[in-house]
Amino acid sequence: MLKWSSKLLAVSFSIAALTACAAPTTTNTASTSPDAASPGATASSPSRLDTIVSRGKLICGVEGTIPGFSFVDSSGKYTGLDVDVCKAVAAAIFGDPEKVEYRNLDSTARFPALASGEVDMLSRNTTWTLSRDSAGGNGLEFAPATFYDGQGVMVTKASGITDLKQLDGKAICVETGTTTELNLATRSTELGIKPNEVKFQDSNAGFAAYQEGRCQAMTSDRSQLAAKRTAFPNPDDHILLDAVLSKEPLGPVTINNDSRWFDVVKWVTYGLMQAEEFGITQANVEEKVNDRSPDVKRFLGGDGNLGKDLGLPNDFMVKAVKAVGNYGEIYERNVGTGSPLKIDRGLNNLWSDGGLMYSPPFR
Repeated sequence: MLKWSSKLLAVSFSIAALTACAAPTTTNTASTSPDAASPGATASSPSRLDTIVSRGKLICGVEGTIPGFSFVDSSGKYTGLDVDVCKAVAAAIFGDPEKVEYRNLDSTARFPALASGEVDMLSRNTTWTLSRDSAGGNGLEFAPATFYDGQGVMVTKASGITDLKQLDGKAICVETGTTTELNLATRSTELGIKPNEVKFQDSNAGFAAYQEGRCQAMTSDRSQLAAKRTAFPNPDDHILLDAVLSKEPLGPVTINNDSRWFDVVKWVTYGLMQAEEFGITQANVEEKVNDRSPDVKRFLGGDGNLGKDLGLPNDFMVKAVKAVGNYGEIYERNVGTGSPLKIDRGLNNLWSDGGLMYSPPFR
């Protein structure tokens, strides 16, 4: 089971919900789902949400090659934690988690694809940073983190490397255009070492080079290293060093200046966490609609107009949870003890269990 460093466990994050103004987008139109409320009824400004409803499907940018997070098999089926977030959003809008078109995007293509409207949202191991969030950077909107991670380093057992200082002068494979590349440079400067960075635009090429022995180490998010290692011919021959180089809050991303669309992605994501806190599961969600708790009833659309206020059906969270389960179920199935990755939840536990998963009130 993969354990996180105690240093990382000591970190706490203060997460603020981000909103902005709406910006118009156009695309081909299609019949809307009869279950979908008209977003135009909640605001006069055009939104990406209008485009998605008119098109009849969500276009979600993913990585596509990371087991447990987003992975497409030989039959074209997508699975993983990031994929399930896309499905939850589609289910909330259309009542159908299969109304998603996935686009595999590498680290350099992801932001241009979002900015150009090629994809409606990203759900692909993207780190929330100030420069990406601000108007001076990429001008993105970051929904709640769905996985709190940290950057790690993988080496072979045979190398004898046990700490970062032993990487001085060694070749390290790293994906360019990422926070991983920046963090490696920062930590190296702090430690007074000069590794030889071997940069790749595509992470798969980097992992291939590492396995071929062209690099003595591979650095990436610890979750990605653990996931990729499962596909190696001899996974046990490779280890993750104890050192954690950074904080990596990973989560969905939308374009800036469209608060209506961002609010949908944000609250569906929070809803998956809140469902776990309420004890609402994929199996019991429909019967929970009539729960005696006013909070649960409101959350599931049995009372009030929370869904309508977002431009969605009032039972949008019933549909999302029925499609993919609550956050805990998603985590367990894809990356937890019930998966090949067996990653301990750690920071990704609910706040009530010592983790950082915390939803604002649904009221």
